[in-house]
Amino acid sequence: MDRHFEIRPIGTVHSPLVNPVDDVWGGVTCRIDLGPSQFAAESLEGLADFSHVEVVFLFHRVQESEIVTGSRHPRNRSDWPKVGIFAQRGKNRPNRIGVTICRLLSVENLSLEVAGLDAINGTPVLDIKPYMLEFAARGEIRQPEWARELMAGYWNTAQ
Repeated sequence: MDRHFEIRPIGTVHSPLVNPVDDVWGGVTCRIDLGPSQFAAESLEGLADFSHVEVVFLFHRVQESEIVTGSRHPRNRSDWPKVGIFAQRGKNRPNRIGVTICRLLSVENLSLEVAGLDAINGTPVLDIKPYMLEFAARGEIRQPEWARELMAGYWNTAQ
């Protein structure tokens, strides 16, 4: 399993938030600009017909030394169980990839305005996909209580 892939960012996030935070992402509106040397406006044609997009991005400020491959307490809270990195959505992931479904507010030229993207200013965007109901979870959804507690304030608005 020693294969390597090169992935180049397609764009950059422009956000009012410049430092990673745990909560308050609900009130964040930001812009994603695609690289003009890679894309023409036609690459976003038809995207405005969707209400939401799924944004794949890189946690670019996480250092190699901070990557977790085993288990840990989410947010370092010992009152929550120690769980494997793939049982949580922390930024210190092996490939530092984040994925968020956010509301698409507008599309203009090579820019998208979105609400609820939990990425800071300067974040490299790896991909953008339209969100379709047919890709939503099927069947019953379950999650542990600690995950509900962790996410309780995540989408709150900034104080």
